[in-house]
Amino acid sequence: MTAAQGTGGPGGRAAGDAAGRTGPALMVDGLLASIGHAARAQFAFRASTWTGIVGCVLQVVLVHLVWTAVYGQREAVAGVDRTDAVTYAVLGVLTTALFQPFMFDAMIGRLRTGAIAFDVMRPVSAAPLALARQVGGSVGQLPAVVTALVAGLVTGAIAPPGSVLSGVAAVPSLLLGFTIALLMNFLVGLAGFWTLEVGGAFLIYRMLAQFSSGALIPLWFMPGWLSGILTGLPFSAQIFVPLSIYVDRDPGWHTLGSLALQVLWVLVLAVVCALVWRRAVRRLVVFGG
Repeated sequence: MTAAQGTGGPGGRAAGDAAGRTGPALMVDGLLASIGHAARAQFAFRASTWTGIVGCVLQVVLVHLVWTAVYGQREAVAGVDRTDAVTYAVLGVLTTALFQPFMFDAMIGRLRTGAIAFDVMRPVSAAPLALARQVGGSVGQLPAVVTALVAGLVTGAIAPPGSVLSGVAAVPSLLLGFTIALLMNFLVGLAGFWTLEVGGAFLIYRMLAQFSSGALIPLWFMPGWLSGILTGLPFSAQIFVPLSIYVDRDPGWHTLGSLALQVLWVLVLAVVCALVWRRAVRRLVVFGG
C-alpha cells in the first residue's frame, strides 16, 4: 500500500483536515465547542429544564398582571404609556434570564478545582473560553425565554416595537447590552483569582445589576437624581437602553447616541477586563511554580 493510499481512509482525511486548519479556525472551533458544552449542561436534568420553562412563563404572566393592576384605568403614569410600561417590564424579565442566568460564570468552580490551570495552558486563552461558557449558559436559557416570549405575545403582554426603526435599532442594542453583561460578569468572576469564595460578591453584584440596569424598575419611574446616576453607569446599557429603544415611538439622533454609548462601554470594559486578566494570571500558581 502506498503512502497516498494509506492516508485515503477516514482517519487519514480527518488528520489531513485538522493539519490544514489554521490557528484562528481551531480557536473558533474550540470556542464553539465550549459554547455547545455549556449549553448542553443546562439540560443535564430534565426536571430542572421544565421548571425553568414553567417559571419563566409564570414570571411573564405575573409581571403582566401586576403592572396592569398598577396602572388600573390610567393610560399613562409619569408620562409613560401603560402599553410601553407593561411591554418593558415583561421584556425585562426575559432579557434578565438571558443576560444573568443562574450560573453566569463557571470560572469560580474551575478556580476551586484547579481546572483553570489546564485552561491557561491550552492554545485558546482561558479568557475567551470563560466568555464562551457564559454565552453557552445563556444559550441554554433560550427554550425558556422563547416559550415565555410566545406566551407574552399571545396574551398581549408584549406589544410590537414603537416603530419599525425602533425594532431594527433594538436588535444591535440588545447584542451590545448582552456583550456588556458578559464583560461585567467576567470582570466580577476574576475576583476569584484573589479570593476563592466570591458567592457573596456575586449575589450583591446580581442584585445591583438587576436594579441598576432597570430590569426590575424602569429608570423612568426613579427619582431624577438616581436616574441620572444610573444612566451614567454601564448597568443601564445592558437592559434599559435596548428596551427603551424598543418601545420608543419617535426614534432619532438620541437613538444613535444610545447605541454609541453602548459601544463606548464595550470598549472600556474590554480594556479593563484585559488589564485585570493580566494581573489575575500573575497570581496563578500551577504545580507550585
